[in-house]
Amino acid sequence: MKAIFAIGLTLTMTCSAIAQDLHVTEDAFAEPKEEYSPYVDDHYPNRVYFGDTHLHTSWSTDAGMAGATVGPDEAYRVSRGETITAFSGWKVKLIRPLDFIVVSDHAENLGLADFIRRSDPILLANETGKRWHDMVKAGNGYDAFLEWLRSDKTDLIKEPRMIQSVWAKVVENADKYYEPGVFTTFHGFEWTSMPDGNNLHRVVIFRDGGDKTSQILPYSMYDSVDPEDLWDYLSAYENNTGGQVLAIPHNGNLSNGLMFDTETYGGKRLTRNYAETRIRFEPLYEVTQMKGDGEAHPLLSPDDEFADFENLDAGNISGKVAKTPAMLPKEYGRSALKEGLRLEEKLGVNPFKFGMIGSTDAHGGIPSSREENNFSKAHIVEPSADRAEHTLIQGIVPELSIMVRDVGASGLAAVWARENTREAIWDAMARKEVYATTGTRLKVRVFAGWDFTADDVHRPDFARTGYARGVPMGGDLANAPDGKAPAFMIRALRDADGANLDRMQIIKGWLDSRGEVHERIYDVVVSDDRVIGDDGRAREPVGSTIDLPNASYTNTIGDPVMAGHWVDPDFDPSLRAFYYVRVIEIPTPRWTAFDAKFFNVEMPEGTKMTVQDRAYTSPIWYTP
Repeated sequence: MKAIFAIGLTLTMTCSAIAQDLHVTEDAFAEPKEEYSPYVDDHYPNRVYFGDTHLHTSWSTDAGMAGATVGPDEAYRVSRGETITAFSGWKVKLIRPLDFIVVSDHAENLGLADFIRRSDPILLANETGKRWHDMVKAGNGYDAFLEWLRSDKTDLIKEPRMIQSVWAKVVENADKYYEPGVFTTFHGFEWTSMPDGNNLHRVVIFRDGGDKTSQILPYSMYDSVDPEDLWDYLSAYENNTGGQVLAIPHNGNLSNGLMFDTETYGGKRLTRNYAETRIRFEPLYEVTQMKGDGEAHPLLSPDDEFADFENLDAGNISGKVAKTPAMLPKEYGRSALKEGLRLEEKLGVNPFKFGMIGSTDAHGGIPSSREENNFSKAHIVEPSADRAEHTLIQGIVPELSIMVRDVGASGLAAVWARENTREAIWDAMARKEVYATTGTRLKVRVFAGWDFTADDVHRPDFARTGYARGVPMGGDLANAPDGKAPAFMIRALRDADGANLDRMQIIKGWLDSRGEVHERIYDVVVSDDRVIGDDGRAREPVGSTIDLPNASYTNTIGDPVMAGHWVDPDFDPSLRAFYYVRVIEIPTPRWTAFDAKFFNVEMPEGTKMTVQDRAYTSPIWYTP
């Protein structure tokens, strides 16, 4: 014992001597005023996470009653990177796991097909439920599906025990697959309002776990088709549970002018309270997905050569009523952002001050958003030699039907956050620090401020500088300093397994002194030494390396990385404005080209065979 003590004493004396020799004093070990490690106090979002906020499984009645077989368990498994078997028998796996997922099955008769599959006693005790059960078991399931579909969205079952039972399982499943830091699952559902066949759908996403979400039941269109009633439901959830929730609209292109209408669903004038409530609960818009891209339209943006992208615009979602030009401004993201400036001037609050994300809206349980791995919208149009010839949604008016060949392979939600958890990702969505991609995982970041310089874009601490001296996507600038215009720092990086970049653009919208709205596109960076003209545009296209018969391309054109600094040359500090970034990839083969090669078939005449995938960031707003 004495020997051990002596050794310890000797070591202590030796260390003390060394410290004195190095002139280290006790003060050197006092708590430092500033941390040596520059990362200790970092709190800004430093990672981008990719996910799908809109995925349906066989528990959605429009999928399950039509024969879909992939349920929530398989949907969670394929989303986190596992291989599963699709309805058609194909094995399917994502190129990389998603970081997060929202299984958002329709609230209307949620889980009906699963109740039938299990011959659940609750269903069999219901007259309509038993009839549909017996029809399915007798091999007449499609007739039962059509009866449900034609019910004019009236709840023919009206059995509260069914929704209670299935919602408990939805909550359990989401918590079962949640792995904080690795794979995030959100509790959610889709409210599928469709008055007169016009799309007003919203996906509802909760920040919370089962301790709170189990206290409520999903809200369906059987409860109401009015969005304001949905917001009352969301408000009641927050007030009663202390939780948090948001809703994401989608497919304004199929709403026939209702999605961004300038009056309420009930036909009343918009009020400040309406605007405040809408933007509180709907901070995001799903601007791109399989049933059409909703960023812009060529009739609304005739000077935008990239506006004609995967547009689906024949009529409303039911194919009952044809589209008219007057409906278009109230259906597309860019025009809604412009109208929001006008409404803010009038109401004091902008009801359309939304960020932008993408998602799939796939109904086969498979969130496949890439062209070469496209399992499409529904189980009935999974890969086959003739799927491009099929009708996806049969319109009441045949020529208003949605054809499979016109359905895209899109999209993804990209979120800037510090960690892969429900709280961090949901909070990023709430503050709009998110962007949309049309299916690939290109990375985009933008900051706006008053004094960024061209050299700042190339700083190794780009993000720290951006947050310290500006605002990120989804942020606000106000009250411009004298003589200053907004300066933007932008970076973009191609998908590691994807195409090079064609160009990086700023889309600006503004409200003039007469109350008129305008838009303009500026090319900030273009690839391959092309020239940006005095009008701010590079008119020369990037070209193409596509080998269509082999459904291939090369990255011998375009740039893998882009970085740019841009100052608004037309800035008027007295006018409201917004700015968002659009990054466009070089041309690549569309999913139809991959099908043509794989199955050795010819596509129907007029089928699009190439695509330029892209990303849209959430805007940054300027308010005088």
